[in-house]
Amino acid sequence: MPLMKIDMVKNQYKPEEIKELMQLSFDVAKETLSLPDRDRFQIVTQHEDYELNFQDVGLGYERTAKALFFTILSTPRPMPAKKAFTKKLVATLSDKAGVRPEDVIITFATNHAEDWSFGLGKNHFLNGEL
Repeated sequence: MPLMKIDMVKNQYKPEEIKELMQLSFDVAKETLSLPDRDRFQIVTQHEDYELNFQDVGLGYERTAKALFFTILSTPRPMPAKKAFTKKLVATLSDKAGVRPEDVIITFATNHAEDWSFGLGKNHFLNGEL
């Protein structure tokens, strides 16, 4: 049930490329974070170029306008799973979609099962449905 948000500069990727990025990133999450098939929640937001500033925290990375910022909002995950996701996502996007490794930024944010409602105003984890 992670929520995966992908922020990018508008018009840097074609619609079919965005769909591929979404599929590849879900496939990696499914494998490394042990997700079931239909546990897919993704939001892509495109911004004007002046609305995003992806610097490098002094690491010396040069980013392009095709940079992608992934935010993974999830229940707590083990450190090895986070490391596996990060490593595999960058490698997969580079190998299969031509995204430069320097252009992939990833952050995990934690919430808890009781923080989710999947519809009908129900708290599915709290009422035992999930």
